Amino acid sequence: MIPGMRGMSPKKIQQMMKQMGIDVEELENVERVIIQLSDKELIFEDVTVTVMTTQGTKNYQISGEPTVRAKVTDEDVKIVTEQAGVSEDAAREALVTSGGDLADAILKLKGQ
Repeated sequence: MIPGMRGMSPKKIQQMMKQMGIDVEELENVERVIIQLSDKELIFEDVTVTVMTTQGTKNYQISGEPTVRAKVTDEDVKIVTEQAGVSEDAAREALVTSGGDLADAILKLKGQ
């Protein structure tokens, strides 16, 4: 909470922010937000996204609990497909369930 604003109504706070040139809006109908990192993805399914515009700059705030999923590359899928002798779909699924671990995915597909 911002000091000095205790007890103020949300409408009054929003009005003051608008006077300072700060516009806050919640995005409607957001279904999913995915943040892609080099080694994994953070997937927010049940999410609230708020956009704050200040001096022409937009800042996005994401509120929710992410699901972490290993990032699977086409090259990884190709390696698993060749080594395990399975389809690309099966290789991709095995990689996802093994957290992106190539050796583990290959061993699981070979039944070892």
